[in-house]
Amino acid sequence: MYTKFFGLNEKPFSITPDPRYLFMSERHSEGLAHLVYGVKDSSGFIQLTGEVGTGKTTLVRTLLSRIPKGVDVALVLNPQLSPLEFLSAICDELKINIPKETISSKTVVDALNQRLLSGHANGRRTILIIDEAQNLSTEVLEEVRLLTNLETAKQKLLQIILIAQPELRDKLSQTNLRQLAQRVTGRYHLEPLSKEDTARYIDHRLRVAGGLGDLFEDKAKREVYRHSLGVPRLINVICDRSLLGAYSQEIRKVTVQMVRDAASEVSGVRAGLVPQKRLFYLFGAVAILAVTTVIWMLAEMQDSSINAPDSVPLAVDEASDVMANTVTGEVAQPSLDGLLRSYSGSADNNSAIIALLTIWGIEPDPGAAEPCAQAASNGLRCLSKRGSWTAIQQLNRPVALSLTDSLGQTRKLLLVAIDDKTAHLRLGEQPLQASVDEVTSLWFGEYTLLWEPPNGDPAVLRVGSRGQNVRWLRQSLVALDPDFSGTISNSDEFDDELRSYLMQFQQRNRLETDGIAGEQTQIIINTQLGLDGRPTLSGS
Repeated sequence: MYTKFFGLNEKPFSITPDPRYLFMSERHSEGLAHLVYGVKDSSGFIQLTGEVGTGKTTLVRTLLSRIPKGVDVALVLNPQLSPLEFLSAICDELKINIPKETISSKTVVDALNQRLLSGHANGRRTILIIDEAQNLSTEVLEEVRLLTNLETAKQKLLQIILIAQPELRDKLSQTNLRQLAQRVTGRYHLEPLSKEDTARYIDHRLRVAGGLGDLFEDKAKREVYRHSLGVPRLINVICDRSLLGAYSQEIRKVTVQMVRDAASEVSGVRAGLVPQKRLFYLFGAVAILAVTTVIWMLAEMQDSSINAPDSVPLAVDEASDVMANTVTGEVAQPSLDGLLRSYSGSADNNSAIIALLTIWGIEPDPGAAEPCAQAASNGLRCLSKRGSWTAIQQLNRPVALSLTDSLGQTRKLLLVAIDDKTAHLRLGEQPLQASVDEVTSLWFGEYTLLWEPPNGDPAVLRVGSRGQNVRWLRQSLVALDPDFSGTISNSDEFDDELRSYLMQFQQRNRLETDGIAGEQTQIIINTQLGLDGRPTLSGS
C-alpha cells in the first residue's frame, strides 16, 4: 500500500528470509563464516544457534545462494519426523528413489551410503542442513549421529549443519547425547543486533527496496531498538507497521510516536507515556505542591515571629525535610530508569546467571567461561523465555529480567521477590525496590531462570516416554492431588492414563493442556511440591 508513497520498489520489511536483504552485521558475518566453513570442511557437525527471529534462516538462504559447484545439498526444514521419515526426507532431497514396499531404516541408509560413495568417487560433496534442529527427537538425533559414520578412510561422506534455537545446546548437554555433542566441531550463537546496528539495519533494508531518503527519524530508530531489542524479525514487523502509520497520515518521515503506536499494535499492549515523560509530569506536580507548601510555611513563620518574638525560627534544612515529608512522605528516590542509565557495572547475561547460582547456594567459578555449564554440573538448567508477570509468579523462581532504559541500553536485573505491587530487585550488588508498573515500563517480557530437572534430566515427557522421570511425574501428581492415589499406577511408562491426569493438572494451573510435561510444567510441579532449599519469589 505504501511503497509508491515512499518511492520504494517493494516492501522493505517483509519477514520472508530474502538473501538480498541480509544485513551483514559483525555477528551475522561471523555466523555466515561458520556456515561457509561447514561447507568447505568435512570433519563433523557445525552448529549455529540463535533466538527466534535473529536471522538464522536468512543466513541459511544466503548460504544456499552461494553453494559452489560440485556440492549437493539436502535441506530439512521440518525436523518433527520419526527416524524413518527423517531418513526418507534426506533421500527425497537428494533424489534417491527407494521403492515403498522395501522401505526400512536399513534400506534407506544403504541407499544413502551408496549415493554418497558414488558422489565422492565423482568428486562431489554432500551437505545436510537441518533447520529448527531443536525440535529433533532424541531418536532422530541418534540417527543424525549415526549418519556421520558414513565415511571413507580419509573423510566424512556427509557434512551436517544444525540450525537451531538455544534449546538445542541444552538438549545436547544431556548425558545420553554426549557422543553427538562431542562431534560438533564448530559452534556459533547468533545474538540480536546492537542499538547502532539496528539503525544501520533499517537504512540497509530501505536502500535495498529502492528508498532514496532517510524515512525514519534518528530517535525513531532508537525507539525501534527499544521495542525490538535488536531482534530482526521484530524490527521488520514494527518498521512495516510504522511506515503504514506514516502513510495513513500522509507523513513522509516516521516519528517516535508512530513507532510506539506500531509496537503497541504488534504487541497488543496499549502504549502509554514513556518513563521520562511520566516522571516529568509527576515531579512537575510535586514541585508545584512543594513551592506552595514552602510559601505557606514562610508566611506562617513570619506571622509567628511577629506574634511570638521569643520563638526560634525553623532552620532551612529542617524546612526542607518538612517539605519533603509533607509532599511525599519520604525523601524522593531516583527512578529505576535513571538508575539503569547511570549504572556502570556489569549487568549482562553471564553476570546475572552467576548471581542466580549464588541465590541457589552454589559458589560460582569465576574462571569458568559458561555459567549455564556450571549450573548443569550442579544439577540445574538455564531457561530463557518471553512471558508475563503471571507466568513468572506462577513459576515462583528468582529470575533475571532484561530491562531496557530510555537510552536503549539493556541490563539484567535479578527479581528476587514480589509482594503486593512491589518488585524487589538486585542490580549487581545493589538491592532495589520498584513498583511492578515501573518495571513493566522497561521490560519487554524476556527473562532467565534456573531450575532443577528431576534426576538431573530435563527431558520432555510425553506418551511413550519411559524411565525414572516418568515415575517421578506419577509420584509428584499423587503428592499434589491425593485423589490420584490408588488409581494411578507406579509404572515407569508414560501411558494414556498418566496423560489424562497430567492434563487435569495443567488445566487447573492454566497451562497449555497438551498432556506433555515440558520445562514449564515440570518447574511448576517442583514449585508446588515446595521442596526445601529451593529459592522462591514468594519466600514460602
